[in-house]
This record gives sequence, C-alpha cells and structure tokens, in this order.
Amino acid sequence: MDHLLQIDTSLFYFINNTMQNSFFDRIMPVITDVDNWKIVILIVWLALIVKGGKKGRVAAILVIVVVGFSDLLIAQVIKPVVARVRPCNVLPHVNLLVGCGGLESYSFPSSHASNIFAAAGFFGYKYKRLVVAFISIAVLVAYSRVYVGVHYPFDVLGGAVVGVICAGIILIIERRVSLFIEKRKRKSTL
Repeated sequence: MDHLLQIDTSLFYFINNTMQNSFFDRIMPVITDVDNWKIVILIVWLALIVKGGKKGRVAAILVIVVVGFSDLLIAQVIKPVVARVRPCNVLPHVNLLVGCGGLESYSFPSSHASNIFAAAGFFGYKYKRLVVAFISIAVLVAYSRVYVGVHYPFDVLGGAVVGVICAGIILIIERRVSLFIEKRKRKSTL
C-alpha cells in the first residue's frame, strides 16, 4: 500500500509541479470550477428537454439521478470512510491554484471526477457519436483537479471509476424499467 501511495504522490508532483506553466495556471482553475460550467450545463439540459424528443427528456431527467447518485455515494459514504486528507493540506511545495478546504474536506475519491464521469458515461452511452467529446471533457476536469493541487491522481481515477459504475447502474435500472413498461403495455393491449 505504501508503494501505491508513493506512486500517487510522485504522479501528483509531476502533474502539479513539473507540468506547471503559466497557460495552465490560468486555465485550469477556470476548468475545475463547477460554477463556470453551470450556464453550459443549463443550456445543454434545456436543449435536451425542448429539442431532444422523448430520448432527450428522459436523458435530461436521468442525468440528474446519475449525478445525484454519484455525488451522494462519494460525499456521504466513501469519503468519510476513507478520510484521505487532500494533498494541499499535507504535502509541501504544492502549486495550489484554488481553495484547498479544511482537513475535514476529504480527497478520495474526487467528487468532481465522479460526477463528471457519471454524466459523461451516461451521455456517452445515450449519444454514442459524442462519446469522445464527453470523455475528453471528463478527463480534462479530472486532470484539472490534480493540476490545481486539491487531489491526487488516484483520487480522480477512483472518482472516475465510481462515476462510470453509477452511470452503469442507472442505465441498467432504466433498461429494466423500460422492459417492464413495454411488457405491461403489451399485456394491456391483448
């Protein structure tokens, strides 16, 4: 376990210090701040509701469930159990570009990474031709969390895994509910 933690810390310093540059120092805090994405998210969500047909409306509603499930699982279950302290609270020489949060603000897994990968995995399944764009955005947001100094690489990797699993669970439930509804409709028409 110590060996994995050493690898994680080395990767953190590589991304946070070695890869540091003035362009990323300006853009990564913008990318990592969820407030900067709210307008884009709202526009896409409304477009799904208004122009997306039945598939878009279902996707717009279910993505809220997917992200909510992911966020709840991370914040209320996994983070308190693991209780890993953020690198900006324990490591020296961190290039910290955003607020770190206190010692009660845990690091593993990353909620940002989990939520963005949950949405990307869900939308990537629903809209397969855009999967590369969804995953690219998710990877960029996850990378930004390490670059700005608030997460270790394994935090964002763990968050990504949890997010994709949450998306998969909701997609399986959606499929089973759809099959159940179809079966009921067929029975009622007979």
